[in-house]
Amino acid sequence: MDGTWQHTTVLLNEAVDALVTKPDGNYIDATFGRGGHSRLILSRLEPQGRLIAFDKDPEAVAVANAIEDTRFEIRHEGFAGIAQLPGASATGLLMDLGVSSPQIDNPGRGFSFRADGPLDMRMDTTRGQSAAEWLATASVEQMTEVIRDYGEERFAFQVAKAIAARRQERGPLATTSELAQLVAGAVKTREPGQDPATRTFQALRIFVNAELEELQAALEASLHVLQPEGRLVVISFHSLEDRIVKQFIAKHSRDEVDRRAPFAAPKPMKLKAIERVKPTAEEIAANPRSRSAIMRVAERTAA
Repeated sequence: MDGTWQHTTVLLNEAVDALVTKPDGNYIDATFGRGGHSRLILSRLEPQGRLIAFDKDPEAVAVANAIEDTRFEIRHEGFAGIAQLPGASATGLLMDLGVSSPQIDNPGRGFSFRADGPLDMRMDTTRGQSAAEWLATASVEQMTEVIRDYGEERFAFQVAKAIAARRQERGPLATTSELAQLVAGAVKTREPGQDPATRTFQALRIFVNAELEELQAALEASLHVLQPEGRLVVISFHSLEDRIVKQFIAKHSRDEVDRRAPFAAPKPMKLKAIERVKPTAEEIAANPRSRSAIMRVAERTAA
């Protein structure tokens, strides 16, 4: 990793305080990133404690491999991989759903419209289809659906038409600046202070990395891997993610009645909602990228 691109972990102490309830427990950092949460978790663990971390990004895995601690293990895979862990094996599970600053700030990764780079956007650069490759063949209907649903972009159809027209006239888009300029011409109005390309870039990143599908799979897997009283801590950064987390916790925080057998005893709830936390004004002032973060904490019940 190039030291030029630094990362400030959001809600660092709040997340680890909520997560680590037993210093001798087994913990999961499902999104290692640049290791801010993992390092603090390790500092709170006793010698018999353990931490398994996951990350798709080869650069993140390289950072993790430099941690010399026998209590720590890194796995190069997405966090849906937690489903492969033994049942009721984890004392706590943390998911930080934000894109790390080195990913955003490094133009070579293609996540940002602020600097020119290849239009890639893959978290795992060793596999899968890049944003440029998908945009080179996707139909207007497919592009509209992705940009509308994952970016909540009002002008999704206009953006999709502009991409298709550009593709026909001059060939496929190859760089982030090409896409940003094209979107700026298609999006007629935008909230003050927000770049016209913000929502389109978000949509493509979520789609290319199947982020929402993986989040849903990981949340379901959390019910399998967490021990009773084990903590689930999730930090999200936009409404699509937070809605999924909020609804998942709400669904499993009440007794489940089988409508097909109304007189049967309801299945007891699987989670207990603990708290919802946002960054302080001081943290937002020091790290503006934290301003949209929401942390939700729940606890696995004995069900």
